[in-house]
Amino acid sequence: MTNAGPASYREREFSGQDGLRLYFRDYGDPGTSKTPVLCLSGVSRNSKDFSFLAGHLAQSRRVICPDYRGRGRSAYDSDWRHYIPQTYIDDIRHMLIVCGMHRVQVIGTSLGGILAMIMAVAMPGMVEGVVLNDIGPEVGMDGLGVIVDYMKTDASFDDWDAVADYLRQNFPDLPARSAGDWLDIAHNTHRETEDGKIIRDWDPAIVRQFENALTDDLNLWPQFMALSGLPVLTVRGAKSAILSEKTLGLMAQALPAMAQVTVDDCGHPPSLSEPNVLEAIDAHLAQA
Repeated sequence: MTNAGPASYREREFSGQDGLRLYFRDYGDPGTSKTPVLCLSGVSRNSKDFSFLAGHLAQSRRVICPDYRGRGRSAYDSDWRHYIPQTYIDDIRHMLIVCGMHRVQVIGTSLGGILAMIMAVAMPGMVEGVVLNDIGPEVGMDGLGVIVDYMKTDASFDDWDAVADYLRQNFPDLPARSAGDWLDIAHNTHRETEDGKIIRDWDPAIVRQFENALTDDLNLWPQFMALSGLPVLTVRGAKSAILSEKTLGLMAQALPAMAQVTVDDCGHPPSLSEPNVLEAIDAHLAQA
């Protein structure tokens, strides 16, 4: 297995279908013959989540990591009703056109995995294979509720250690083993304002649409079954409240060729920097 780690990237921007300025990181050699990888983050996360994985994959592939609208370095949408999967898919489609990409391997964490499934429906010729990181066709509603409550809390902090302490106390099952790991998660999910306060790195308005998911029964089986015939790898945190062991078993029955890997002593979601996960992702990509 090759060494993984941070890598340089090109910072790029494009305009969404409505003209909104959107940002993405572009890793690796655009001229490589291997299928590029598209990394899609969770609902409140951004491209920084994939720094380690992108550094690993960019040694042989091009890797694209976008910030959804309302997250990270992408502009915030003035209309919160646009924070929905259909809009994100349109934004992704525009970005892939800008990049000149006609086929990709998709690695999706949580919401990103849902978008990967939707891509297999909306643009099936684009998707060569999918990695689902701690997400499936049935979503643990209790776990989803915890995420919504966290997103609704309007908190600011005076320093990065305070952010790390807050995350450690409230989300002890995040994939962190050291003080440095907790600080990395803090930096990946927060930003510093001009007055020195540290706040969350997303538009608070995104929770308004996401909260609606709690009132509906999420049945993503039709979207999941669109992955039939594609190489699929599912990663699960052993303590995940979003993707249950039971649902993972049902997924394996529905797609017998699906590969799977579990990260011990980890909740939602794994970081995708774990050695067994990197090995599984390498094997998955090699199938192409």
